[in-house]
Amino acid sequence: MNQWLLGFDVGGTKCAAILGCVDENTVKIVRRTAFPTPPHAPELAIAEFERIARTMLAESGCHPTAVGISCGGPLDSCRGVILAPPNLPSWDNVAVTERLSAAFGVPARLQNDANACAYAEWKWGAGKGTKHMVFLTFGTGMGAGLIIDGHLYCGANDMAGEIGHVRLAADGPVGYGKAGSFEGFCSGAGMVRLARQHGMGVSEAQQIFQAADRGDVVAAQVVTITAQYLGRGLAILVDILNPERIIIGSIFARQHKQLWPIAESVLRTESLDRSMAVCRVLPAALGEQIGDFAALAVACEMLDKPSIATA
Repeated sequence: MNQWLLGFDVGGTKCAAILGCVDENTVKIVRRTAFPTPPHAPELAIAEFERIARTMLAESGCHPTAVGISCGGPLDSCRGVILAPPNLPSWDNVAVTERLSAAFGVPARLQNDANACAYAEWKWGAGKGTKHMVFLTFGTGMGAGLIIDGHLYCGANDMAGEIGHVRLAADGPVGYGKAGSFEGFCSGAGMVRLARQHGMGVSEAQQIFQAADRGDVVAAQVVTITAQYLGRGLAILVDILNPERIIIGSIFARQHKQLWPIAESVLRTESLDRSMAVCRVLPAALGEQIGDFAALAVACEMLDKPSIATA
């Protein structure tokens, strides 16, 4: 039986309200409206979510079964409270699920955006059919979500899977507040820092890949360094978690041809053969809409009992 779900994606620069229709195996985005995130004004954003969602529901003639909110951490998913995300000034101790649950008269759940993306890819994307899966964002930063034994694993206080903070080198571009971290080498912001250290005047990672495509030697070197450290970081995940699949989004999905051959070579050298034999590394299947699907997945996750494992 089809169920209607509301998803709210809270981003540092943009928010989106999504109305989706799901059955056991598929999801369809029926309506979506985005708006700039009001600076320093969570109340305005939540009020806009409510207004847009009511319009969507009225126009579609449906009632939601559940509400899902996807947002960057730190947050408390059990209490449904956004704590103090660095990219959302003034979003301190915002009880978002209580507010939205009351507004629509259905259960609401809050989840870290990387966890939400992991669940979406596991439910409807490249991780479908697995029991053990890792999702990496590889966007502006490096976030991760874990599916362990068929459950979304959040840890003791929603901090599980922060592989971007792991230091892969004694020095290197800063990411996640740490020089030489996985995020420092394997994120959009980290790649720009790395390119600038090599003398390139770039403002976004896409420029690096475009220059490498044109034969720029320095750009190609930056891409190679990033791909090598991606392979090292993946090897850690393969050896520790023994997943069936590692799904990587954003930059990796768009630049798979440049990054993967080098990363795969390092990964196979660094990881245990037996663990690597059962693991596939794939680009995210949900594409540029993964944030929308992620918000719906948070709502859907409440309907898939049991769905959360904690330490």
